[in-house]
Amino acid sequence: MKILFVHQNFPGQYRELFSWLRAQGGHELVFLTQRKDVPAIEGARVIAYQSHHKPAKDAYALTQYWEECAGNGFGCAQAAGKLKIEGFTPDIILGHVGWGELTFLKQIWADVPIIGFFEYYFLSKGGSVGFDPEFPASPHAPFTMHARNAVNFANIQTVDRGHSPTLWQRDTFPESFHDKIYVKHDGIRTDKLRPDSHAQVPLGRLGRPVTRDDEIFTYMARNMEPTRGFHTFMRALPDILSARPNARALIVGGNEVSYGKKSGAEGGYRAEMEREIGGRVDWARVHFLGRVPFADYQKIIQISRCHIYLTVPFVLSWSLLESMSMGATIVASDVPPVREAVEHGKTGLLTDFFDPKALAAKVIDVLERPGTYAHLGPAARRHVVRHYDFTTVCLPEHLEQINALVPPAKRIDLT
Repeated sequence: MKILFVHQNFPGQYRELFSWLRAQGGHELVFLTQRKDVPAIEGARVIAYQSHHKPAKDAYALTQYWEECAGNGFGCAQAAGKLKIEGFTPDIILGHVGWGELTFLKQIWADVPIIGFFEYYFLSKGGSVGFDPEFPASPHAPFTMHARNAVNFANIQTVDRGHSPTLWQRDTFPESFHDKIYVKHDGIRTDKLRPDSHAQVPLGRLGRPVTRDDEIFTYMARNMEPTRGFHTFMRALPDILSARPNARALIVGGNEVSYGKKSGAEGGYRAEMEREIGGRVDWARVHFLGRVPFADYQKIIQISRCHIYLTVPFVLSWSLLESMSMGATIVASDVPPVREAVEHGKTGLLTDFFDPKALAAKVIDVLERPGTYAHLGPAARRHVVRHYDFTTVCLPEHLEQINALVPPAKRIDLT
């Protein structure tokens, strides 16, 4: 089969599916992306395209996002047009709708089916915007959020099928979208993401590696920002470290902002929170590790006695399910997208996003009495294997959806 993938940040949500198709062989795979640093990949062509247009900084707020997405879409369409001239016509297109990249592809290949990834509908209530009163929404937020959804409305008409990774994410979209969107996670490689009692993480500050025998608790996010509860985590640190004098915090993530408003302070939200909690923390036991290679991230979770996952109501992070697959004891924020994956007291512990004291109390108890919570990690892994495993659960559904849109002779065999 000839398959065109489209995602501005290669490989995005298509990491596992793209890898599986390459390993299977016999397919012509092309990936359009804005990333320019992707090395040559055996069994596929990765082509960088440029956005055709970027809006001015003072562009009208209600049309700025559409203007940017239209520029992405036209740039992507121009790259697709070159592929067509070269003689490439895909049997199917798989791509993320959120940045407008798919918007004009039917103008290139009118008869090629498209499955679009519908990650999130911009909500002015019930989502990330306005959830945390510490970061109040602008009075104009209902208008700017709805205006952003012009991209979603255009693309629900463009695609032949939609795809969302969780029910909560699908349900952020209007009901008129639902019949067109199937729900199945991208998939977690539970065969590779497993517990490892022998894992070690070197810490230069100690001069020795830490292991499961050490009292380690962890926090991970792509970037340390309020959308992922970084401020709540940091405010819980003084109580945790005071109650557990041998505990160490391993913190993974960058200093930028992926979602939400940027910090106005030099050094970003990390610097803000360091100044706020100041001398109440033994900083010698707080380890900011930055962004780490995936293999190192695995080891960090595998040695963790308690892993903290916090988020406002927003897209569910892969890291939560990956940590569950590795058998971590999870303490997570009690919000709807998390409750879809974590059942309190059975596969993890849930806590009030806004209450650092409650978060600290739960983490302290897990660190103090790990045996009491020893059932949570194995149960979390079983849940992820049963509902989110890439090979046995997610891949068959994705292939079924693809095969339903292509002629029988083009269909992909799972075996």
